[in-house]
Amino acid sequence: MKYDDSALILAQHLLQIRAVKLNPKAPFTWASGLKSPIYCDNRVTLSYPAVRTYIRQQFVEKLVQNFGKPDVIAGVATGGIAQGALVAQELGLPFVYVRSEKKSHGMQNQIEGVINAGQSVVVIEDLVSTGKSSLLAVDALREAGAEVKGMLAIFTYQMETAKKNFEEKKCQLITLSNYETLIHKAIEEKYISEEDLNSLMEWRKDQQAWSDQWN
Repeated sequence: MKYDDSALILAQHLLQIRAVKLNPKAPFTWASGLKSPIYCDNRVTLSYPAVRTYIRQQFVEKLVQNFGKPDVIAGVATGGIAQGALVAQELGLPFVYVRSEKKSHGMQNQIEGVINAGQSVVVIEDLVSTGKSSLLAVDALREAGAEVKGMLAIFTYQMETAKKNFEEKKCQLITLSNYETLIHKAIEEKYISEEDLNSLMEWRKDQQAWSDQWN
């Protein structure tokens, strides 16, 4: 399998700064209750200027290549806010961010910032698992009359559920790196053993079945 060079570089960065942790022998528990051998916190990248700059540059390059220059950049709260603002600054574009739901007080906004009906927008996210929370932002922007050209994210776990969810919403997803690329780099750099690899690839095939083994 051929791996994208920029995705491999980013995977190495994520492993080096421990934004991604791999531990198939002592799994992490996600908020959903799912047991997982991987935990990803891309907010860590903001503390490393060289990594932060690399991500911003990759976002801008892939955004322009795949979608052209939109009218507005939107970040998904909370992980996509800082990343989206960096991209908007680089492109000289307006920026908004989108909450998972409307505020219960004040103006009851779900979209913070100014976006008008008919404007084109590209959404920036830090991490995609099932895609459900990310796509809530797409729904909100479309309800406001915006034309969502697509979404860019730093990393995806490559879950089949996410693929289906994005297809159903007719929203193109472009990611800077992904689970398979990261595992390849982790083996290459000896972050994990060949024994660990089998478990990690089993999780890739069926997250629920893998999780159930630990219950």
